[in-house]
Amino acid sequence: MSKIYDEIDDELALFFAAQHVFFVATAPRANDGLLNLSPKGLDSFRVLSPRVVAYLDLTGSGIETIAHVKENGRIIVMFCAFDGPPKIVRLHGRGEVIEPGHAEYAELAGNFSSHPGARAIIRIHVQRIADSCGHAVPLLEYKGDRDQLDKWTQRKGPDGLAAYRLDKNAKSLDGLAGLESE
Repeated sequence: MSKIYDEIDDELALFFAAQHVFFVATAPRANDGLLNLSPKGLDSFRVLSPRVVAYLDLTGSGIETIAHVKENGRIIVMFCAFDGPPKIVRLHGRGEVIEPGHAEYAELAGNFSSHPGARAIIRIHVQRIADSCGHAVPLLEYKGDRDQLDKWTQRKGPDGLAAYRLDKNAKSLDGLAGLESE
C-alpha cells in the first residue's frame, strides 16, 4: 500500500508541482512545547535536487516553523491529492532557515516567483520519502489562489513589514528565537 522512495524522481516532482497546497509540521525540543502545522500555497515549493527541497516562507502572524527549525531542524512536509487519484506523500527531513542577507538567499530566491511578503526560504535535506493511499482525503475543487497576503504586504510596505515582523515574528509562542531583526 505505501512505498518508500530512495529519492524524489520526476514523477514525484510532477505530483508536488500539481498540488495547490502542502502542509509543514514542526515541533520544539521541549515536551510541553506547542507543535505546529501550517498550510502553504501560492506556488511556493521547489525540488532542488533528488534529496533537497525548499519553500518560500511568507510573512504571517506566527513564526513557529522558523523557530522550531532553527532550534532543532526537524521538519516534515506533506502533500495530499485533493483531485485526481488519491495519494499522500510525506518528506521527513532536516531543515535550515535562509533569511534575506544570507549568502545563498538571492540565488535560492531565484527559484520562486517574487512575493512582497517573502521573509525566508526553508531548505530541507530530505531523509525519508514515503507515500500512502489517501483514500479518505476528500475531493475538492481548486478555484484559485487568494491574493490577500500580497495585497496586505504591499499596503504595509517595506518599513511596515519590518515593524510587523519585529513585533510578531521575533519569538515563537514558546519563546524560541524567530527571525533575525531586520
